[in-house]
Amino acid sequence: MDDYQSIFITGGGSGIGRAVAQRFSRGGWFVGLADVDEAGMAETGALLPDGTWSAHKLDVRDPQEWETALSDFNEACGGRIDALANNAGVALGGRLDALSTEEIDRTLAINLSGVIYGARAAYPYLKAAAPGSCLVNTCSAAGLYGQGGMTIYCASKFGVRALTESLDIEWAADGIRVTDVMPSYIDTPLLAGSSHAKSNTPIRESVQRAGLEFTPVEEVAETFWRAVQGGDLHNPVGKTAKMVARAARWMPSYVRGKSRKLAEKGAKLMG
Repeated sequence: MDDYQSIFITGGGSGIGRAVAQRFSRGGWFVGLADVDEAGMAETGALLPDGTWSAHKLDVRDPQEWETALSDFNEACGGRIDALANNAGVALGGRLDALSTEEIDRTLAINLSGVIYGARAAYPYLKAAAPGSCLVNTCSAAGLYGQGGMTIYCASKFGVRALTESLDIEWAADGIRVTDVMPSYIDTPLLAGSSHAKSNTPIRESVQRAGLEFTPVEEVAETFWRAVQGGDLHNPVGKTAKMVARAARWMPSYVRGKSRKLAEKGAKLMG
């Protein structure tokens, strides 16, 4: 595998992870798929050329599983890991008072702790491949400005944003680039379920009712490609994310007002 650059992608069994795997495969990279969903990884792998990918069952909440999966991938790809796409995540909406302790803990464990564990476990491999190696985290437009009805999800993504910024500084001397991708709503399998246990409305339906657009998953994958090749620190994707990024920087009071109105509209639609 010496001729390949390699990338390890969590959440590789569907959605953004699958699209990222396809994009990097087209670019000639060896792809490591990681997920708790083995059937999903097999489906993704069937879309890639034979001999250019490997699959690794991984629960990102478990630090030991991270160590095992990366060690196995390092062997499969020929001993050089050029990039980690820290992508696995879950969606969670709903007012804070409506969320269970289990929902809160699971979301933070997967979306934030899992990303932290992944960065820590990947560090020695990325350092060995530097300069030019890259950690790219899946953040979100929800990491740009807090939103009502998305408190815990926003908290997890603000954490991912902070991790990205901190490691960009911390790892610069090691020659490791750190970046994140900030999509708005993506129509992936994550949106098929309800936002939380007390809601029967699919997230996809709630987004459509609110009049928000879906960003094509292929656009997100292309942004991952550019980010790993040397993009910006933060990479918003889609009309909503780019608008929020600009407004949160230059007109935070405007974003606050619009967010309150959107939350009120959402409450009426759900009520």
